[in-house]
Amino acid sequence: MFTFEGACVYLPGEIAETNVTVEAGRIVEIGGPVQGARIDARGRILAPALIDVHGDAFERQLMPRPGVYFPLEAAVIDTDRQLASNGIATAYHAITLGWEPGLRDVSRGQELIRALTQIAPRLMVENRVQLRWETFAFEALEVIREALEGPLLPALAFNDHTSMTMRAYDVAIQDRGFELSPDFSIAALDDARMKKRTASKAHRAGLSEEAYIKLLGQVWERRAEVPGKIAEVAGMGHAAGAPMLSHDDTTAQTRAWFRDRGARVAEFPMVLEAAQAARDAGDALIFGAPNAARGGSHIGSLGAGDMVEAGLCDALASDYFYPAMLAAVARLDAERRAERLALWRLVSAGPARAMNLHDRGEIATGARADLVLVDWPDGHAPAITGTWVAGRMAYGGTPAGHSASAFPAPHAERTPA
Repeated sequence: MFTFEGACVYLPGEIAETNVTVEAGRIVEIGGPVQGARIDARGRILAPALIDVHGDAFERQLMPRPGVYFPLEAAVIDTDRQLASNGIATAYHAITLGWEPGLRDVSRGQELIRALTQIAPRLMVENRVQLRWETFAFEALEVIREALEGPLLPALAFNDHTSMTMRAYDVAIQDRGFELSPDFSIAALDDARMKKRTASKAHRAGLSEEAYIKLLGQVWERRAEVPGKIAEVAGMGHAAGAPMLSHDDTTAQTRAWFRDRGARVAEFPMVLEAAQAARDAGDALIFGAPNAARGGSHIGSLGAGDMVEAGLCDALASDYFYPAMLAAVARLDAERRAERLALWRLVSAGPARAMNLHDRGEIATGARADLVLVDWPDGHAPAITGTWVAGRMAYGGTPAGHSASAFPAPHAERTPA
């Protein structure tokens, strides 16, 4: 048992200076006396730990330079420590299961999923998986089935970057229609512009531009079978109780189609029509924290800050940069996009609800003790000084300006309960 004493606590309905006591991985009392070990939290914020519903920054540890792969176990451990130091207690790694060879190959994704399971006892935070399934990658179905039967239920996201690549050349990615519509406009593979469009993908896959385009053409021939495969995978996800998401929606029709198949989360909708359709139907909405932290989308899609202000965002995900979640809260707070508590819910309670994680995301009696201590002086960027996962310290740091650690040693003397 231990107590955070005198923190500025982010409670579900208010911010209060109070004590919070933890025992056996749960929050057991709010506002009572110090019990067990004492953690001096005066002058700092105690908030629910962050929940990242979509992060693929781990790819930089797996492949720090193009075509240069790092040992898998070392990459996973380093990623885990990054998560802890950024206050992320629950992370869904967006592992692409695609038809490309290289970094996003199905077999490489399977290897990573298995590694996360095998070394889980050595990891600091709860490392889950988002099965970022490319809907043309039929070879991924057995891997999806295996993952859905694993110890930590994954999320299942339906991605279609194949159709996005095959859209007509005069159509922006935000303007493309419903990918499965017979009216979807298609680009010619033998056009010189296809090489430019696919050059970075070919490089990532370790293929020449010509070989990549040839493979893309072969995969595109599967298009008529895609709706049936989506239905099959959605059925697997529904049977397992997995949260399901559609990715990069551009029309209300797209959102409705995936909702009808059980995907009640819209991840990174690209236009207002799709976002509003999700909100009108009661679907959860996720946007990228880097978008919010930078002040806009780097590809010209919806601004996450605008969506937060409009009430069209339930969760912010790290996307490609773990520090972006805290940085996004700070920027949106400085811009007065919403009240501080509402902004913090975008990285805690909102993601928890979207992923059906009912035991965490709030500081409340009985909740899992996933907590962060935050140093946030007025006019400066916030910084994590401690992260707890189910009451276990995953990260703790003492800034140079503090003479001694406020955190108790593992076997510190306890005050009487």
